[in-house]
Amino acid sequence: MHPHPGGLHHELRTDQTNPTLEPGGLKIGDSPNQLTKNVLETALNAELTEHLGHEHGGTPIGENMRNGTRTKTVLTEIGPVEIEVPRDRDGSFEPVIVPKRKRRLDGIDQIVLSLTARGLTTGEIAAHFDQVYGAKVSKDTISRVTEKVAGELAEWASRPLDPIYPVIFVDAIVVKVRDGQVRNTAFYVVMGVTVNGERDILGIWAGDGQEGARFWLGVFTELKNRGVEDVLIAVCDGLKGLPEAINTTWEQTVVQQCIVHLIRNSFRYAGRQHRDAIVRSLKPVYTAPSEQAAKDRFEEFAAEWGQRYPAIVQLWRSSWAEFVPFLEYDVEIRKVICTTNAIESINARYRRAVRARGHFPNEAAAIKCLYLVTRSLDPTGGGRARWVLRWKPALNAFAITFAGRFERTTH
Repeated sequence: MHPHPGGLHHELRTDQTNPTLEPGGLKIGDSPNQLTKNVLETALNAELTEHLGHEHGGTPIGENMRNGTRTKTVLTEIGPVEIEVPRDRDGSFEPVIVPKRKRRLDGIDQIVLSLTARGLTTGEIAAHFDQVYGAKVSKDTISRVTEKVAGELAEWASRPLDPIYPVIFVDAIVVKVRDGQVRNTAFYVVMGVTVNGERDILGIWAGDGQEGARFWLGVFTELKNRGVEDVLIAVCDGLKGLPEAINTTWEQTVVQQCIVHLIRNSFRYAGRQHRDAIVRSLKPVYTAPSEQAAKDRFEEFAAEWGQRYPAIVQLWRSSWAEFVPFLEYDVEIRKVICTTNAIESINARYRRAVRARGHFPNEAAAIKCLYLVTRSLDPTGGGRARWVLRWKPALNAFAITFAGRFERTTH
């Protein structure tokens, strides 16, 4: 029998009641610790097989052969895990997956959580373990691994927040939830931009299907109770009751129609082949130096596209009063409000993850998935560094435009 290219070639079996490791076979238990232990031990035995050139119980090629195991405790993301490391007689075996003298490892659970955040289903993750680690892991076992984030999620959802956010964005992700029958449920994400220019997901809330002022007042009161004393500009999509709830919570906050949503809603009426051209034609409207200039650019847009797509023109005319307030601000503030990349890149990650699953058994499972995506955003910090680099001009503009409020909560 030839070793698997990754050094892992095993006939694996599953027994959920009594997890043990046998030569040539693996029985996967239910706990995250047991999953980590089994995968590591399977990989180590596969490595030793490759090193010796024969399977367990096979005929040795030379004088070197298996020589029992030694117990080793490794530290993983889920805590200490005790494993049995196989040994060879002459001590030449140097394992790769659990190197000698190394105690701290990235837990297998972290791989599961990372794959979940990328939008893979439990079935796809199980296939990944089979292909890469040679371990057949049940979907239920993988689900149990992700349950470990429940406490972390609760802590994240109640963590203290900054006293001021120059801008917050309110957006919705539609998720299919099975509650007797499968129905579409809106989950609302609030993203804040800090005074340091960092983007932070402040929280995720499940809608009740009848979102109004009372619902939104609950959301914003929660944010206020977590330490948010002031929000300068709130960018949203004309959600019912939201402006009133914001101004009840923070009296001076400017509520601004989201340009991203206006563009996204415009696409409902446009052929896919014309979307890029429409965006190019609309950009002079929302980057105009004044309201009058924006009106002039919009009339040019209407002349170009009105006959083909009259509904888009009507959409912008009906939203004009909520669209124009930001035009009075410095161009650097407008860049922050009008940015599409920050919101769309995050939404794309959320949508990919929820689409991969089809639907969720309940709201808690959906929020857990969205949280896993949130915790995986920009792990290298590269996106944050680029955003912060462009933030300083906007910071100066906010400090001047909102002078009295800005300094009060940033010192």
